[in-house]
Amino acid sequence: MCLQMAMLQISKLWIEYLAGAIEIAAAAVICLAVIEAIARCVPLFARQISQQAKVDVRLSLGRWLALGLEFALAADILRTAIAPTWQDIGQLAAIAVLRTALNFFLAREIDREEARTLEQKPEGRSLERAVHA
Repeated sequence: MCLQMAMLQISKLWIEYLAGAIEIAAAAVICLAVIEAIARCVPLFARQISQQAKVDVRLSLGRWLALGLEFALAADILRTAIAPTWQDIGQLAAIAVLRTALNFFLAREIDREEARTLEQKPEGRSLERAVHA
């Protein structure tokens, strides 16, 4: 019985470390995405660039943010496995729902913008027609 409790405590500790590492990875992905977006935006401010260039930066950032949110959600899922109380589980569930909703709406906006971009590109339409033909 004492050995089981010790093993349980050790596994909880490792899961907590793993969840923390995944959250660090999520933060790193988001941080690097913001740095990349800023680096891509600086030239856009310096000279007159098409609206599409701005949209491309926004879509790229959105994709990276969605990936970061997926990592954060994975950490939350791990933490639910070791949550000691129903209150902890409820808080983790609320955070997971918010992150999932953010990810859903972000993905929907990315899809909508990509579809709009394909409609505006003449070569995108001809390629699309060739694929469907």
